[in-house]
Amino acid sequence: MARIVLDMATWSEFTAEAPRIAEIFVRRHAAAGNLCMLGTLRSDGFPRISPIEPRLFEDMLVIAGMPGTTKFRDLARDPRFCLHTATMDTNVSDGDAKLFGTVVDVQDKEVHVRFAQDLFEESGFDIRGQEFDHFYVADLTSASTVEAAEDHLDITIWKPGEGERVVQKR
Repeated sequence: MARIVLDMATWSEFTAEAPRIAEIFVRRHAAAGNLCMLGTLRSDGFPRISPIEPRLFEDMLVIAGMPGTTKFRDLARDPRFCLHTATMDTNVSDGDAKLFGTVVDVQDKEVHVRFAQDLFEESGFDIRGQEFDHFYVADLTSASTVEAAEDHLDITIWKPGEGERVVQKR
């Protein structure tokens, strides 16, 4: 199985540099039934927030979903995004995570076929044989988490090449 090579950090490279943020993102993503909130920019410059179910696939964070939606038109026009784990607890007792970056539209049909097969095997959702208008993969430019402690918040921040740093807010 050939792995697609992109000029961007792979998911494992991100997790090596930001293990705490990656762990919280994966845990919160799973706890919310794979649901996250995607922030994009509308054509008029205002932000748009949309639900999405990103997937980790072949060491890529894939921002995929129903074709033809406004969020994907936003990304085609301006690839910048923010991905936030769905938070239902106002005390963020289980933490939350935000990932920032741009998307790359991977037009490798073999990757699309493998993704559709993997999705079917994991969830039973069948998009095998369908054409992908876009296949967006995240190129992360920064990330952060918030975790509540007894008397403060721990905010972990990551930028490529800088590792994680923790800021405490009281």
